[in-house]
Amino acid sequence: MEKNALLIIDIQNDYFPSGKMELEGAEAAAEKAAELLAHFRKIGRPVFHIQHESLKPGATFFLPGTRGQAIHDLVLPNPCETVVVKHAPNAFAGTGLEKVLREAGIEALVVIGMMTFMCVDATARAAKDLGFSCTVVHDATAARALEFKGTRVPASQVKAAFLAALSMVCDRVVSLSEVLRG
Repeated sequence: MEKNALLIIDIQNDYFPSGKMELEGAEAAAEKAAELLAHFRKIGRPVFHIQHESLKPGATFFLPGTRGQAIHDLVLPNPCETVVVKHAPNAFAGTGLEKVLREAGIEALVVIGMMTFMCVDATARAAKDLGFSCTVVHDATAARALEFKGTRVPASQVKAAFLAALSMVCDRVVSLSEVLRG
């Protein structure tokens, strides 16, 4: 059996109501993430937290040292859990994530977090490219509506489209209940 770990991506305050980049379904996704986090802690599996920090000039959210950049209370790391700070959508880009996963003997990742269409997508694809097995827990992710050339795409459709694409790349795209059933 592969040694797996939970990878929690960017569940940070700016994505919640009154944050600077509110996502549809952020609270529900964070509640599912908290359940999965509790499960991983209970069974003694490693947990890695990813925290985005915006350094680009003109950035409007995840600004260093702000409440919005902080990890949400529902999924706060324990002192023994690794937190990797990133500055790009792909959590492997320019970080030590791959190294810490390899050093821990991790072969498979269970990926959750925000935004489904950006950081979750980029990180899950990179994980597969690097040879990790990858499961995305779809109901522990959140998205927002997008617009392209005058066409508005509702958040639910953005999320569904990206999860459909990830289901062709990742080993599994499943619900929290499916993960908890084993």
